[in-house]
Amino acid sequence: MIMGKFRTSTAADFPQIMHVWRSAVDATHDFLSPVDRLAIEEELLAFFPTISLQLAVDDRDRPQGFMFLHGGHLEALFIHPDCHGQGIGKAFVVQAVADHPDLTVDVNEQNIAAMGFYEHLGFEPIGRSELDGQGRAYPLIHLRFRAPS
Repeated sequence: MIMGKFRTSTAADFPQIMHVWRSAVDATHDFLSPVDRLAIEEELLAFFPTISLQLAVDDRDRPQGFMFLHGGHLEALFIHPDCHGQGIGKAFVVQAVADHPDLTVDVNEQNIAAMGFYEHLGFEPIGRSELDGQGRAYPLIHLRFRAPS
């Protein structure tokens, strides 16, 4: 079942957003070294308070997942693992594609589940980078939404 609603984040959501991120990364990013995971978390602790995120919240207004779009690029999509398979991620992507028909996203090559998720929703590979956006040795697959013909 899909959660209650979507809304924009506020400063009060920040601790729960980080909880969602930590839980999701622990469940899906086992390829990250502990040192890199900690460095990424520190970067996000500084970055997230400076932006607005789209949140999926439950009936008690607690974040279950979040999305960050920058232009036509999906920079971040994280769903709490307890909420995987409930349609939250798909709902976020459907809205993002409605706003940006040529939506792009980068996925860690090692994150097979995420690759399958995006391909199932109509994304196709358009390139590859050996390093992630911060220069770490985690190859990225660049994907673009391809509307059904």
